[in-house]
Amino acid sequence: MHLDGRSFALFSGTVPVMTETNASPSRHWKILFAAWLFVAAASLGSLFFSEVMELPPCSLCWVQRVFMFPLVIILFVGLFPFDGSVVKYALPLSLGGFAVAVYHTLLQIGLIPESAAPCRQGVSCTDAQFELFGFFSIPMLSLIVFSIVATLLVALKRSSSR
Repeated sequence: MHLDGRSFALFSGTVPVMTETNASPSRHWKILFAAWLFVAAASLGSLFFSEVMELPPCSLCWVQRVFMFPLVIILFVGLFPFDGSVVKYALPLSLGGFAVAVYHTLLQIGLIPESAAPCRQGVSCTDAQFELFGFFSIPMLSLIVFSIVATLLVALKRSSSR
């Protein structure tokens, strides 16, 4: 084994040693991977609620899905090989989903009147069909995920622009 500060030979191959100069791409990849994990889990959770638990989504839940589902593909494509420019496509989707989730959550907790709900037929946007721990409704869970993903994407954009 030979250690020269950049790599060492092990079993006749070389393995790079992380230095400060090449540690940054790995950190950026981890941030993007974390964002992808959140949107993948949220998308699977959304499908679980509707397909397994048979909870029909309201119209605002459908709009949030429109913002969430493409993020799974976009962020995954940005991972292999890592492409930090994926932020310019993913951030607008996460912010749009965040805005709809804020509106839906405020509607559901009663800060926006029910008359402002776009749901006129089918499932009401103001009803909480499911509450995690008796408090977190599906729109609140969506709001949390969109908040985390938007924060991760902004952090990625800031750290990669340095």
